[in-house]
Amino acid sequence: MECWCPTPTPAPTAAPGPFCGARTAPGSISIPRHHHIPTLPPNLDGGSLAAQDLWVLRSLCPTGGLHVLTCAPTAMSRRVVRQSKFRHVFGQPVKADQMYEDIRVSKVTWDSSFCAVNPKFLAIIVESGGGGAFMVLPLSKTGRVDKNHPLVTGHTAPVLDIDWCPHNDNVIASASEDTTVMVWQIPDYVPVRSITEPVVTLEGHSKRVGIICWHPTARNVLLSAGCDNLVILWNVGTGEMLLALEDMHTDLIYNVGWNRNGSLLVTTCKDKKVRVIDPRKQTVVAEITKPHDGARPIRAIFMADGKIFTTGFSKMSERQLGLWDLKNFEEPIALQEMDTSNGVLLPFYDADSSIVYLCGKGDSSIRYFEITDEAPYVHYLNTYSSKEPQRGMGFMPKRGLDVSKCEIARFFKLHERKCEPIVMTVPRKSDLFQDDLYPDTPGPEPALEADEWLSGKDAEPILISLRDGYVPVKNRELKVVKKNILDSKPPPGPRRSHSTSNADISTTALDEVLEEIRVLKETVQAQEKRISALEHKLCQFTNGTD
Repeated sequence: MECWCPTPTPAPTAAPGPFCGARTAPGSISIPRHHHIPTLPPNLDGGSLAAQDLWVLRSLCPTGGLHVLTCAPTAMSRRVVRQSKFRHVFGQPVKADQMYEDIRVSKVTWDSSFCAVNPKFLAIIVESGGGGAFMVLPLSKTGRVDKNHPLVTGHTAPVLDIDWCPHNDNVIASASEDTTVMVWQIPDYVPVRSITEPVVTLEGHSKRVGIICWHPTARNVLLSAGCDNLVILWNVGTGEMLLALEDMHTDLIYNVGWNRNGSLLVTTCKDKKVRVIDPRKQTVVAEITKPHDGARPIRAIFMADGKIFTTGFSKMSERQLGLWDLKNFEEPIALQEMDTSNGVLLPFYDADSSIVYLCGKGDSSIRYFEITDEAPYVHYLNTYSSKEPQRGMGFMPKRGLDVSKCEIARFFKLHERKCEPIVMTVPRKSDLFQDDLYPDTPGPEPALEADEWLSGKDAEPILISLRDGYVPVKNRELKVVKKNILDSKPPPGPRRSHSTSNADISTTALDEVLEEIRVLKETVQAQEKRISALEHKLCQFTNGTD
């Protein structure tokens, strides 16, 4: 520590002030001129720089000129704040008139999000008598929801999970306790009656199905996992089972997630193992036992670079988060303890900004962390807090955000009787498009067909730019083409002989029946179009008079 005094200057004619106008060195401390710098007391000698400075400043007299105290740089004085454009992300709920009110959110005890959202629709699992149901609302239909609003009903037991197709904003899949998975086509207009007929029903599980997840790059490939410890991959376009991953899990499966190009799966299980699986080879690529020592459920998701992010509990029931590298799967890159709450942490990952949002069921907060390649790898950013706990949470895909407001994430928080959108924003002064916040993001077009993926091909998602915003495409019908066993050729063998007259009569009668069927089909199709048009007109009339 040394005293630095500027070169004295001749006194002006006016009375000098308490300080001279001398410059100060950066990071220096100003003290009055001619003041004796006190000797540091023994308890501060060798202590922190901040404590020493405080002692010097408290012992100064406020008269005289200006001395500057400079100190030799230390490790603490060189420490700088980590640079990140996401340090100041903040969350804000929307106004009351932009919420979705009077919704009876499901009370089923299952650790799923109970909510799914895309750029066109919001879907919420709701209470329903006599079976399972979920509600689909256009994003623009905010405010109080009519108690007679049509539902999507078809399951005979409560719905446990729902997921929108990433390649068709009008297609949603649902999993239920009735052991089935159903895929639904949602019209762009609000239907007058509840939707009861799915496009296709997928049956293959022997116990309730609690997890469904669409493939990120292949068209019509859907994954389901049930309480029978079975993971099944389906081709929704044909209604067929593509693969069944048996004998890989010895207990209840907690969650399943794809990597970025859909070549690998990560699963967590009640047997306290995290497995990385190649579904087409039906092999476990890597696994780790007890990534978190506690007995409560574990969650795992893939990062864009192939690392795995997990949430779980310690032996003392403290909630933890961990980051793992497949190259050294035995030891975590990062392992942090958070708090002692009981709710399972649901991780939501934004690959474009490399931010993980953690939402606990029963919590009233959302914590978010940035994942980087530099130690400590998982950097805490901030916490959004509110007063009421959340029953579930929906996460909007990047293409559904408002880029003009620098919105980088939007959550749909489920309360007991309403849904509250929460907007995450990076504050920027400019109104121009922010290229650094919005790199090209996965669009709605699939990169592969189901057969191509099954044969071994992999492809990265097809990216789109958000510079001009994203406009959802019109309703695209999901066509299910089931293979007909009657189309196959009859087995070769001796055929019975028929008389010529009988053959002629059979052919004539068959032609008449086929013609009658054709006429009936045309009539039914015409009536269906007419009913659909009338429903659409009635919907417009109703919306205009509300």
